Amino acid sequence: MKQPILIVEDDVAFLKMLTSFLERNDYQVVGVSTVTKAKEKLESETFTMLITDLKLPDDTGLALLEYSKVVAPGTRVILMTGYAEVTTAVEAIKKGALDYISKPFRPEELLMVMQQAIAEQPAIVQKTTRQTPEKKVSAPTGFVIGISEPSRKFNQYLQLVGPTDMGVLIQGSSGTGKEVAAKAIHKYSSRSEHNFIAVDCGAIPKEIAASEFFGHIKGSFTGAVNDKKGHFEAAHNGTLFLDEVGNLSYENQIQLLRALQERKIKPVGSNTEIEVDVRIISATNEDLMSAVANGTFREDLYHRLNEFSVQIPSLAERKEDLFLYTEFFLTEANAVLHKNVLGLSPEVEAAFKRYAWPGNLRELKNVIKRAVLLSPSAYIPMDVIPREVVQTASQPKRDFSKDKNEKDLILSALEEASYNKSRAAKLLNITRKTLYNKIEQYNLKM
Repeated sequence: MKQPILIVEDDVAFLKMLTSFLERNDYQVVGVSTVTKAKEKLESETFTMLITDLKLPDDTGLALLEYSKVVAPGTRVILMTGYAEVTTAVEAIKKGALDYISKPFRPEELLMVMQQAIAEQPAIVQKTTRQTPEKKVSAPTGFVIGISEPSRKFNQYLQLVGPTDMGVLIQGSSGTGKEVAAKAIHKYSSRSEHNFIAVDCGAIPKEIAASEFFGHIKGSFTGAVNDKKGHFEAAHNGTLFLDEVGNLSYENQIQLLRALQERKIKPVGSNTEIEVDVRIISATNEDLMSAVANGTFREDLYHRLNEFSVQIPSLAERKEDLFLYTEFFLTEANAVLHKNVLGLSPEVEAAFKRYAWPGNLRELKNVIKRAVLLSPSAYIPMDVIPREVVQTASQPKRDFSKDKNEKDLILSALEEASYNKSRAAKLLNITRKTLYNKIEQYNLKM
């Protein structure tokens, strides 16, 4: 049976085009151009989904959203909006809309948003209908589903690979949220009820890595005063996330490869093997293929980890999502700091749009948290925003490459830390070894 869809759009040509496209994709479409007509349709007919423009001749899409929640609570709502209205659309999501799509867009993009919305939140089944309940695939807590094309493709990959048992290698610049993505894959998998164990490979000295991964028994070495369960055993039936996996020593790589091949581990000092069923998700901001070519990373381990690779887009590549993340981090900061900041001032919003965000989501989160703490009013003023963001806002917009973003960020951190590499690594929230690798990669002169 075709799913009934109600579209509210005052651009008649655009409405006809969307109607024709969705009908070809096996939807039953009713199109109207005003809120008044839409309300009449919602009262008299049942629709799986309502797709409405935000600005309409006789009222707003927000008003129609609120009306639909009263008269047709089982109808999913998606908003169509211009980029300048993104903050309003975010408010609409708070009021119950499932998603929104920024104009201009191709009809294929709308279809993808519709399919994703249906997968994430099945409709409330009306009492008068008989339907087989759909399996709900919810987005993981703390995971923001973006609306940009790079985010949609990225999220689609996560949902596709999540239910499998494939080893996933997540690649991306510092601050893009690799652990959040790993948790999303775990959430989408059949292992979601079991442990998700995250390990920072760059923080483990190679001398104790075997104990950390596989555990040890009491007395096996100096300081082993108790038996210890390793990360593999703790993640049994669940997921083990290896962050910055490229920082593992060659010896530790051999140990890890053996455990992955045999699905068995042996705690340090023990003669007994323990069977483990663990899914491995790893992450890196380095080029592991170059490390393989240089002989610092085992090729067989690389292929074992990289059964499926996912590249996280930088924030600069998905600027359409900027205010979705801003809203999320603002809500988070308000809760942590016990504040009630409502949003950004127009000047700050303009500055955010112009800034390149070389530190990606981590930098955005830190900027917003600091601004919420310092903000004396309901809307964040310009004088609490860091200097680099403000300065960029007053300069002509420039096209930054990913490498230049990262290089500039490293130079800035080194300068702020008076070229103390340990302090600079902490500012960048990366390991000291990763910082050294980056300094070598960009041929930075100290």
